[in-house]
Amino acid sequence: MATEQGVVLRTDSESAWVKTTRSSACQGCTARKSCHSLSNSQDMEVKAINIAGAREGDRIVLSFETKSLLKATFLIYVFPIIFLILGAAIGQILASHLAVDPSALSVLLGFAFFFTALLIIKVRAKKMASKNAYQPKVTKILENSKF
Repeated sequence: MATEQGVVLRTDSESAWVKTTRSSACQGCTARKSCHSLSNSQDMEVKAINIAGAREGDRIVLSFETKSLLKATFLIYVFPIIFLILGAAIGQILASHLAVDPSALSVLLGFAFFFTALLIIKVRAKKMASKNAYQPKVTKILENSKF
């Protein structure tokens, strides 16, 4: 399970908005649209499911399920490359049957498949971001606020 530390800025009945520092894990996160940059470019405000019952000012641990993180990383980084290679290979095969330049058709179909993969990712990411498994969770309170 991937974890980050942060400070709770505010809460509601189910969620907590947490100030944390941007890390490399942010790039592969499907819920990154729920994060907002604060005045400092390294500080982020993250909306998380508050299962630990944290309150404003608490220092907490945010957790992300590793399985979800790996799925999101595969979707973002590997899936488009597979589609690009698949399109290029289909272009090579079709070129021999259509009597056209194999390189040109491979490039054309490779990019077409690549952009199709990006559209699929965009649709899939919206669905994934709405599921609890892909949302960060406040799992532990390290230090209670002084209030």
